[in-house]
Amino acid sequence: MKELVANFTGQLKEALQIAQNAKITPLNKKIDNVVITGLGGSGIGGTILTDWCKETCPVPIITNKDYHLPAFAGEHTLVVVSSYSGNTEETLQAANEALELGATVVAVTSGGELQKMAKQHGFDVIIVPGGNPPRGMLVYSLIQLLAYFNAFGFFQVNLDQTVGEIVNHVEKHESEIKKQASEIAHFLHQSSPYIYTVEGYAGLGIRTRQQINENAKMLCNAHVIPEMNHNELVGWVGHPKDIAVLIFRNEDEDPRNVKRVEINEEIMRRYTSEVMQVYSKGSNRVVRTFYHIHLGDWVSIYLAELNGADPVEIEVIDYLKGELSKFSQ
Repeated sequence: MKELVANFTGQLKEALQIAQNAKITPLNKKIDNVVITGLGGSGIGGTILTDWCKETCPVPIITNKDYHLPAFAGEHTLVVVSSYSGNTEETLQAANEALELGATVVAVTSGGELQKMAKQHGFDVIIVPGGNPPRGMLVYSLIQLLAYFNAFGFFQVNLDQTVGEIVNHVEKHESEIKKQASEIAHFLHQSSPYIYTVEGYAGLGIRTRQQINENAKMLCNAHVIPEMNHNELVGWVGHPKDIAVLIFRNEDEDPRNVKRVEINEEIMRRYTSEVMQVYSKGSNRVVRTFYHIHLGDWVSIYLAELNGADPVEIEVIDYLKGELSKFSQ
C-alpha cells in the first residue's frame, strides 16, 4: 500500500493514457439525470466528482451506494458503474437494473463480471489495471470518470492540462506533503479522529476517513460544514473524550463558511485542545482535492505504521463477504 501511495503521480500519468485511449461513444439520446453507482474505494470517486460537478452540471447527479437504483432512474438516465474488481455484488445488481430500465450505461472496472456484462450488452467500459486494493487505485477510476463526464459535456475540463498540473503540483510539494502527513499522523495517533471539510469537499473528508479506517485500522468520523452546524455541533456539548480534529481548508470557501469554521474551532477548543487546520495548494478545486487526497493517503499510511497495522489486510471485510456468500434469497 505504501508503494501505491508513493506512486501517486505515476498512477496519474498512466490513468491519463488510459483515458486518452478509451472508447467513449457519444450519447445518442437525451439524458435527464445521472447516477454514479459504486461502493467503497470504487465508489468514492463518484462522490468526489459530484462535489466538482454540482455547481455546473446541467442535469441532476447523485451517487448510489446500494443494490438498487433510485425510483426516478429510467431510459433517460445515465448510469455510470464503478467497480474496481468488477464483482461488487451491490454494484452488479444496480447495473442489471439499469439495463432492464433501458438506461444508458457506461463502466469503469479492472475486469470481472462487470467487464463480461459490458461485452454482453455492448456498453462502453474503460479497463484499468487490476490486482490491487481498490482504495489504492482511486486515481485510475476518478480520471476515467472525469473522461466520461468531459466527453458527455457534464463537466468541462482539459484533461491533459489538468492531470499535468496535478502531477507537477504534487511532485513539487511531495516532500512537504509527506512531512506534513507524518505530523498529522502523530497528531491523530491514539485519538478518535474527526475530519471536517467545507461544502464542496465532502468527498475528500469521506475518502480520508475510509483510508484511516482501512489502512490504519481505526474508527474515524467525517462531516461537512455547514451541515454539521445543524446537528453534530450540539454533540460537542456532551464533553467528548480523546478526540483530535483535522479540518481540511481550501481557498475557495464561501465567506460565510470561513466564519463558520472560525466559530466551530472556538467551540471545539472548549472540549479538546487537539484541533488542526490543513490548507491545500492548487489553482482550482480539482487540483486542490487531489493535493489533499494524497496528503490524506500518506496520513493513513503513517498512522498504520504507528499502530503496527498492516494497511493491506481487510480480514473482517473478507469474513463479511464469505458469510454473505452462504446466504441466498
